[in-house]
Formats: sequence, structure tokens, C-alpha cells
Amino acid sequence: MVEEKEQNKDTHIAIFNKKSIRRKVVNNKWFFSVVDVVGALTESENPRNYWNMLKSREKESSGIELYTICVQLKLMSADGKEYETDCADTEGIFRIIQSIPSKKAEPFKRWLARVGYERVQEIENPELAQERMKKIYELKGYSKDWVDKRLRGISVRQDLTDEWKKKGIEEDMEFAILTNEISKAAFGKTVEEYKKFKNINKENLRDHMTDLELIFSMLGEASTAEIERVQNPQEFDEHLEVSKKGGTIAKNARLELENETGEDVILSENYLTQTEKEAKEKRRKKKRLVKHPLLT
Repeated sequence: MVEEKEQNKDTHIAIFNKKSIRRKVVNNKWFFSVVDVVGALTESENPRNYWNMLKSREKESSGIELYTICVQLKLMSADGKEYETDCADTEGIFRIIQSIPSKKAEPFKRWLARVGYERVQEIENPELAQERMKKIYELKGYSKDWVDKRLRGISVRQDLTDEWKKKGIEEDMEFAILTNEISKAAFGKTVEEYKKFKNINKENLRDHMTDLELIFSMLGEASTAEIERVQNPQEFDEHLEVSKKGGTIAKNARLELENETGEDVILSENYLTQTEKEAKEKRRKKKRLVKHPLLT
């Protein structure tokens, strides 16, 4: 199995020998960051320079322009922003590897072939992709119940973004603005404010949400998608209003639960230093101490 983690809605990370390889699906084909591949094979301190020198060397020695087998795709960088990056599909990467003298070339070819095969499997049976993601989360210590909610949340999110795309919303900035409106209405925080509250930076916010936070996130986005379908907004300002309405539905449900239980749904804890199971146990102990103060 190829270890993979979600970085954003488009950029994915696959791991080869503990090295991160960014990749993106375009027309049901994987395209890989050439610079990441070069870095994984050469361990160069500056793989970008190595790639530029490799292109020049190939042009001089064989007359081949390696850039012609590449495409420019936006991939998430270490600073959390997307940049145009040289990428190639599996066939193109195989050709580039031929120009790199490395003992890792053969094991990388086998890894690359396995990645491509897994993509074919996932196209034929989409449930396999979910199963692979489920195993990765479980290996990190998340409970089965949490993983089921997380995967369901991904599906709900996809349903919402599909609805937005049908109405002409394509820009990442527009997605971010509308998502923030849902988050502000549901939780009183933008995504960035929520991440600061949980003391996380580039990590995926939802990977650090509790079961209930995930549930109310889903409710806000599912409600927004349903209102989008029924009211059919056209202008961006109308989409903003729909996002607020969807988030408000989640907010009202959250406040009602908090009033009944006397406990906050929005929690500052994250799972950077503890597993989801450990976080749950920590909450249980805190509840027992509140109920029985003589135990402190």
C-alpha cells in the first residue's frame, strides 16, 4: 500500500522512502512533482537547481527537451500556498528517471508502477480509495468511529464543492471565502482562527476536530449544499448568504446541545501530540473530576 495523506482538495502526498512526493489527479491520471521526484532520488540539497541542470544537460547531450513532457500544475508548497510546478505523468517520470544516475531508480520505478496500479483500482472501485485512507487514519491512532465520521465529512464536503462548481464557482479564493462563512456562522471562527485556537498551523483542521466538531461541520456544509440546490443562487453575494444560512443551522443545533449538556462542543485540543483515543480519555477524566471535585 502506498502511504498517502490529504494536503488539500487537490494536492496529495505519497511517501517514497520517507520522502514526500506531491501529486495531483488530472483526467484520472496521476501527475507527480518533478522536483519532489528529483529530491527523492538524488537527495540533493537543492533539487530545483538539479532539475534545471538536468534539463540543460539533456538538451546538450541528446537534444531532448525534458520540459516538453511536463505540464505546469498548481501544487501546495511548504508555506501553505499553491504555486505552478513542473509535473509529469507516470510515463513522463519514467523518462526523466532515465537521466538521473541513482541507485534508487529501480525501487522508485516499482513504487511508481504500484502507485499507478492503485489509481486504476480506485477508478474501477472508488471504495478502495476510502479503505486506504481509513487504514492510514487508524494507524495514526484514530478510532474507527472518528474515521467513519472523517470520511463521511469528506464526502459531504465534495458534495458541496460539486454544487458550487455547477454554479460557476471555481477559484480557490471563492471556495475559501464561502467555507469561512459557514465556519464563522457555525463556530464563530474562520478556518484560520479555528486553527489558531487549536494551536495548529499547516495541518488540516478537520484532522484535529473531535467527533462532535466533525458532525457539526458536516451539518453546516450539508445544509449549505441543500439550500444551494433548492434556492439556486447565481450571484456570489447570494452564495455568501446561503453559506451563512447553512452555518447558522449548524450553530443552532450546536447551541441546543451545549445548553442540554452544559459542555462546549468547540474544544482547543488537537491530535498533534496525542492520539484521538488518548484525547477522548483525557476528556472523560476531566468530566469525572468536574462531577466529583473531592477527587482532585
